[in-house]
Amino acid sequence: MAVQTVAGNATTASPDLGPAAALSCRECGERFELGPLFACASCFGPLEVAYDLPTGSPEELRKRIEAGPDNIWRYAPLLPVPADVAEKPNINPGFTKLVKADNLARELGVTGGLYVKDDSGNPTHSFKDRVVAIAVEAARAFGFTTLSCSSTGNLAGAVGAAAARAGLRSCVFIPHDLEQGKVVMAAVYGGELVGIEGNYDDVNRFCSELIGDPLGEGWGFVNVNLRPYYGEGSKTLAYEICEQLGWRLPDQIVIPIASGSQLTKIDKGLQELIKLGLVEDKPYKIFGAQAEGCSPVSAAFKAGHDVVRPQKPNTIAKSLAIGNPADGPYVLDIARRTGGAVEDVTDEQVVDAIKLLARTEGIFGETAGGVTLGVTKKLIEAGVIDPTLTTVVVNTGDGLKTLDAVSATSQATATIKPSLDAFRAAGLGTA
Repeated sequence: MAVQTVAGNATTASPDLGPAAALSCRECGERFELGPLFACASCFGPLEVAYDLPTGSPEELRKRIEAGPDNIWRYAPLLPVPADVAEKPNINPGFTKLVKADNLARELGVTGGLYVKDDSGNPTHSFKDRVVAIAVEAARAFGFTTLSCSSTGNLAGAVGAAAARAGLRSCVFIPHDLEQGKVVMAAVYGGELVGIEGNYDDVNRFCSELIGDPLGEGWGFVNVNLRPYYGEGSKTLAYEICEQLGWRLPDQIVIPIASGSQLTKIDKGLQELIKLGLVEDKPYKIFGAQAEGCSPVSAAFKAGHDVVRPQKPNTIAKSLAIGNPADGPYVLDIARRTGGAVEDVTDEQVVDAIKLLARTEGIFGETAGGVTLGVTKKLIEAGVIDPTLTTVVVNTGDGLKTLDAVSATSQATATIKPSLDAFRAAGLGTA
């Protein structure tokens, strides 16, 4: 393979990225050699990884996967990573719990089986560890020395942790007004953390400028020039859900929307499992969830539009506050193709859903999880989600990162003197 030449970025010849064969334009289909590219040179469409996927017996591939490590590297034959990836210093995310949420199911009237894919169990407590772990391997392959990103919070922490573990420098960029918990978590790993005055879209524009500047020499921006590889990490959610269901497709899955990449890559992962014969091919529906204060994809879906009009975010769900989502049009295509929908909920409904999940299943999700469960509840009540079918709700992060959302309504029940009389007088301890 020839050397990739990309101005202002590190390059390498013949990168070892396992089964990854090329980059392919999602719009026109033109193929490019593997490299730190993210846009088609012909039509400027987004690039994604194309594979030489394994051939042979599905049963043998299942056994190979099941014998692998209890993290995303069990799926290395389906990812753009070297075969020895599990031996390299990485944060090794994945294989998080798929919780059978029977208490929540009873509350919502679901009889067909309700599950929560709880990604708060990842190393930095969000699904972003999955995508960053893949991006780190691409950064190594292309000779980058600095790992960077634009972030609404969770990604900044994941990049900081993964870079520290891999022995790389990190410099990440965030909106200046993020939740303090996410700021601290991103800063603690010792890399550079830069607040930008503005919203996420302003931060992302700045990073795009930095890539083309000599200051960005040797920098791998996980969600820009490494985006095709980074996005593939979200496929592992699809792989795990199906494996944890006994190698079955869920009937319905509800996924939060920020850029929309997670939803599109989960669909890609499901399609790959079908193609490989690892699961039985059957219909499934994908539903997208947004907060009302940043709901450009939901608005387009409801209006029957194919174009997503940008919005200025105004919601407590800051991890989803991307007003101009890059994958928005593809989300619309998937929701319509699968018979799903895209819906939004108010901030009040987000808080109610966070507390509902905590009260029924002992899972404290962040605001993005509140959005996803809130939309699930709304769509069940509207008759859009079928309560008799197997449904998976994706919780992408830990509520400890977004304490402000629920702190006002989550306080001590009472403060009493240290005596039984005081306890009785307060009316506590009774059914």
